[in-house]
Amino acid sequence: MRQVDQELDYYDGDTLCRGRVIEPSGVDACAGIVVYPDITGVGEHSLGKARRLAEELGYVALVADVYGNGSFPGFPQAGDVVASWISNPYDLARRAGAALDALAAHPRCNGKLGAIGFCFGGAVVLALTRTGNEKMRAGVSFHGVLATPNAARAGDVRAKLLVCHGADDPFAGDVPLMGLADDIKSATLSEFLREMSEAEVDCQVIAYAGVVHSFTIPDAGKFGTPGAAYSRTADERSWKAMTNFFEESL
Repeated sequence: MRQVDQELDYYDGDTLCRGRVIEPSGVDACAGIVVYPDITGVGEHSLGKARRLAEELGYVALVADVYGNGSFPGFPQAGDVVASWISNPYDLARRAGAALDALAAHPRCNGKLGAIGFCFGGAVVLALTRTGNEKMRAGVSFHGVLATPNAARAGDVRAKLLVCHGADDPFAGDVPLMGLADDIKSATLSEFLREMSEAEVDCQVIAYAGVVHSFTIPDAGKFGTPGAAYSRTADERSWKAMTNFFEESL
C-alpha cells in the first residue's frame, strides 16, 4: 500500500479547519504527530515535514489548520492574528486540540500522539503543554515563540517537551513580539527554563549557538525579517533530536 496524502476536515466548535493528513505506507496502526505550521499556515514547509514524518519515521501526520477555514490572513494582518492567539493561550490550546482529537480518531492512529510546531507553531505546542492537554504525550517546539501570559504550573503539565531554539534568536529576548501587549514579551531561554523547572515539566532545551529565528525554513531570508535565517546544520540536528525524542516518548 502506497503512502496516502489527502485533505482532512475537522471542527473546532463551529469553525471548519482544513488540515492535511499524510499516512505512511502499509496498513498497520501507528503513532500520530500533529504538525503546527509557522505564521504562513499550511504550506510546503509544514507539509514537507509531515511527509518526512510519514516516509522516514512511519508516523501518521496531520498538518493542522490553526487559522480555520483553510485561510491565511496575509501580512501584516497575520501578525495581529498570531498575537491575539498567543495572548489567549487557552483559546489557542482549544483550537490546536481539535487537530489532536481529529488525528486520534483517524483509523491509522494507535492513540499515541505527539506534536511539533515551527515559530508560531512552536507557541502552539507550548500552549498545549502549559494548559495540560490530555492527548498529547510529547511535544517539540522548533524556534517557537516562548511568550505567554500564563506560565505553566506544577501538576498541570502532562506532556514531555523538547525545545530546539536558536541561542541568538531575537524573539527570545526582552522585546515585544509583533502586536502583543507590553506585558507579554518573549521570555529569555533562562526564564523559560526557570518556568519549566518550577512547573516540574519533563523538558529539555537545545540551544544552537550563532543560530537565529526560523532556522528550519530554507526561505526564511526572503521575508526580510531581521533575526530570521535558515541554518542547515541546526535544521538537521534538531530533526535528529526530535527523532530520538519521539522514539523515547511514543
